Amino acid sequence: MLFEADKVMFEIYRETEYSRKYRVVYFTELQDHNKETEINRALSGEHFFDGFIANDHKDEAKAIIEAIVSRLNEGETVDPQEVERALGDHIAW
Repeated sequence: MLFEADKVMFEIYRETEYSRKYRVVYFTELQDHNKETEINRALSGEHFFDGFIANDHKDEAKAIIEAIVSRLNEGETVDPQEVERALGDHIAW
């Protein structure tokens, strides 16, 4: 079992205005200067998937997440269960 400090909380969402692009935000890595803006942007978007990734393999997990976001933005249909399967052991509970 991981402690909160050992996890990164993230959300994949779709913008509701302008480009309608999918984006990802890593909430626990936000700094004071961008925290409010990024949280508000995510809250105003359409939720797609969220969860936690373990810090010890977060670079690998982020690469998987970024690849999924790219696929979504290219118009490919990806369901949340596929995101969960792709992240596999990188998901922290």
